[in-house]
Amino acid sequence: MCDAKVQNVWAIKVILRCFELVSRLRVNFFKTKIGGLGLGVILLKEFSNILNCKHMKIPFLYLGMPIGGNPRNNQFWQPMVDKVRSRLSSWKGKLISMPGRACLIKSVITSQSLYFLSFSKVPKSVSNKLIRIQRNFFWRWGSEASKIPWVR
Repeated sequence: MCDAKVQNVWAIKVILRCFELVSRLRVNFFKTKIGGLGLGVILLKEFSNILNCKHMKIPFLYLGMPIGGNPRNNQFWQPMVDKVRSRLSSWKGKLISMPGRACLIKSVITSQSLYFLSFSKVPKSVSNKLIRIQRNFFWRWGSEASKIPWVR
């Protein structure tokens, strides 16, 4: 958001202090982090000491979305795959009917996957993994035994 200069960091601190005075709210520096691209660790630590906050590493998570990672890498998509897998856990399949499983799959797809897919294109291997999770949840009914999926 600005050049890596000490004057700019002091200006940010002044802006945050003015915000505190005007709004009568407090900035929680325990939760605040500062990061930089192409900066040395020493310079970043100096900036974090001026602002009295922590420094973060890149890539980082923002609203559950990895920022600064490579979307072509499968590891970039692992948080989404884990969320879909946890939402479609095996015990839920045993307790609900087939239309209920279909409805749950659709709601998980719209809430989790579309959020991630709105930022970048998913690799084919990750797409196949998501389809496999959905298919297993729908047709196996939560059991570990292999059952035949009647519809592709």
